[in-house]
Amino acid sequence: MIDIVALFCAVDDFCKTKKLIKLTTFKKDGKNRNRNHLMADSEIITILILFHTYQHRNFKHFYIDYVQKHLLHYFPNILSYNRFVEITKTQLVNMCNFLNSRLEPCTGISFIDSTKLQVCHRKRISRNKVFKDTGKIGKTTYGWFFGFKLHLIVNEQGGLVAVKVTPGNIDDKFPVPLMIKKLFGKLFGDKGYISQSLSSILLENAIQLITNVKKNMKNKLMPLVDKILLRKRSIIETINDQLKNISQIDHTRHRSIYNFMVNIIGGLIAYTFQDKKPSISGINYENCLALIPNWGL
Repeated sequence: MIDIVALFCAVDDFCKTKKLIKLTTFKKDGKNRNRNHLMADSEIITILILFHTYQHRNFKHFYIDYVQKHLLHYFPNILSYNRFVEITKTQLVNMCNFLNSRLEPCTGISFIDSTKLQVCHRKRISRNKVFKDTGKIGKTTYGWFFGFKLHLIVNEQGGLVAVKVTPGNIDDKFPVPLMIKKLFGKLFGDKGYISQSLSSILLENAIQLITNVKKNMKNKLMPLVDKILLRKRSIIETINDQLKNISQIDHTRHRSIYNFMVNIIGGLIAYTFQDKKPSISGINYENCLALIPNWGL
């Protein structure tokens, strides 16, 4: 369980050093929703992140049954649940910037994968009003879904290196060029990333894309260390599983696209504060170069 004081200090330090940006929302009659309140931005962000570190499956129960009853000494100016939900969306940009500050540097060994974020059951796609203009129908190895995709790049220590959210119908290869600005070395992915054009783009940026081959493709020689690391690609699948089942970024109770994004960003930030992340021990970029002295890009 995360230390509340340490989390708040990290958020508060960020809020003091960065220029905060608040989204302004209006009611249908044109009136501004952003009335003044006594809660600090750092307190609001802390509560939104804190939710993803507890076992509550519903934010309303977490806020009413836990925060308002047991954390009043930490948040003396606590708001009502309805008021708190109203101002949640105003912190979206600030939480995105905070997540960006929590991303870790590339170590030379990276893993990439995507996972679905389903916002409703397939039978209720035509009745979904919240995401009718943003969510899209996509397909994974497990079948069709309606919603979005979360694209992640992580290093061998389990740290988040790059994050991207796209509609569900976007091909996994499409956002990769936008996520590799800080990458170098080797990038391991599944067969969905096989593409000659993508490999060429990555090579131009000093990145080697490594995947398994499809059944209709010719087998190719691969260094032993690459085969070992390719088998370790399950690290990112474990991270996706933790984000969904521990940080709870995937559920179908959203009533706003803004709160949907706040929920995802909050879960990703909560993961970065996790003490023990899935990792691969004993292998790093320097070891790979030592094992393959002639390898280069």
